[in-house]
Amino acid sequence: QESSDEDVTKYFKTYFPDVLPVMPNYLGDFRQNPSCQLVQTRCSPWNYSDKILLMGDAAHAIVPFYGQGMNSGFEDCFLLNEWINENKNLFDLEINSFLEKRRIDTMAMQDLSMNNFIEMRDKTADSNFLLQKKIEQWFSINNPKKWTPLYSMVTFSDIPYTEALKRGIVQDRIMKEIMIKNKLTGEFNV
Repeated sequence: QESSDEDVTKYFKTYFPDVLPVMPNYLGDFRQNPSCQLVQTRCSPWNYSDKILLMGDAAHAIVPFYGQGMNSGFEDCFLLNEWINENKNLFDLEINSFLEKRRIDTMAMQDLSMNNFIEMRDKTADSNFLLQKKIEQWFSINNPKKWTPLYSMVTFSDIPYTEALKRGIVQDRIMKEIMIKNKLTGEFNV
């Protein structure tokens, strides 16, 4: 359903009043840049016999909330090239185990991306969340071999996405305990 100019203006004034002075053509921009649904693709298998092999978005399109879509497609190419160099035959029967491992890894990236969207949407203005991020940063700076923030694992390392997801879950549990302790003791300050 098309929104009227008045509806759009009311929406911007209600939710983004600070944007209006710096976007004099917000209404035109809104009309010329329509939004669309974001989708993820999960399919299996990624190959059909020795005829077809899917990679990148064709196999695992991802929502953009980690910025890893193109990177994971390039990673497909890199890892497949390594696999071919080791096995000398693209359609060796063992390709299925390689593709299944990769499929599971890219599903982890899709989960990470959706989790990051929820985090950005719901938590970035929350003072407890910001304190948690400061504590995580302190841990990382003072114990870089024991604590790598999830975002860094995903974006700035070659840690497989499944491993980053697992470590992120463990670190999140630890941080929840620390944040509960902080509420009880007031030990940390923002």
